[in-house]
Amino acid sequence: MTEQVMAAIDGSQFSEAVCDSAAWASLALGAPLTFLHVNDNHTAPEEQDLSGNLSLGAREHLMEELSRLDEERARVAQEQGRLMLQAAKERALEDGVAEAATRQRNGTLVETLEELQDEIRLLVLGKRGEGVDQASEHLGSNLERVIRTLHRPILMVPSAFTRPEKVMIAFDGSKTTRKGVEMLARSPLFEGVTVHVVIVGGDLADNRSHLDWALETLRGAGHEAEGAIRPGEVEGTLHAYQEEQGIDMLVMGAYGHSRIRHLLVGSTTTDMLRRTRIPLLLLR
Repeated sequence: MTEQVMAAIDGSQFSEAVCDSAAWASLALGAPLTFLHVNDNHTAPEEQDLSGNLSLGAREHLMEELSRLDEERARVAQEQGRLMLQAAKERALEDGVAEAATRQRNGTLVETLEELQDEIRLLVLGKRGEGVDQASEHLGSNLERVIRTLHRPILMVPSAFTRPEKVMIAFDGSKTTRKGVEMLARSPLFEGVTVHVVIVGGDLADNRSHLDWALETLRGAGHEAEGAIRPGEVEGTLHAYQEEQGIDMLVMGAYGHSRIRHLLVGSTTTDMLRRTRIPLLLLR
């Protein structure tokens, strides 16, 4: 089974950026591209139950009418999804992708992605879904559930896509974050991109040694690499460095038990994802 770049789209303002990001990733990785739309029947509005106030004949008529409305709503959702997928495919072709597949499923996004994850090389999805895309400080609930469920790299994108030229990886020298540096070093996704390695902590001999290893690994793989050790609180320090250096993609490891791991197992996860204005790639 060929692993592919899979892009989850819906009717939110993030879908165009998801399409463009997925097309870029597909071309860079040389991997097939598939657009996925999931009709979540659980999100249909609930009908008020008036049957108890009606006579038998009227109640039966109401049940039939509600059933007809449910079927019509499902048909419209299916057609909307089909049109979204077609538009996404056309946009990817305009972005230079030779061919893109489309898939439409019924169910929940998280369960669908869990079922398909063996086919996924990289998952691309927006910061929020269509129900909350206007709430600037709201993080889509699906995003956190997907991060905790899937064991595949996940690229979360904001409302516009820019081809990355400077990426930053949060690093602390642990075995798991070293794995992240090695994954980044060998990934064709970042060819020609400057990589910044940032350690949040004291300027100590151990941290210097860790940073030297990371820079040597990246430069040995042909990357232009820069590094920094900054004191302070992890989340705020990373954001400050990002703005200072004009970083346009953040890379983090969603695994292990390091300080960086703690960003991804509680409320700090939500804060980091909510505050970022640039794409965030979570390596698994």
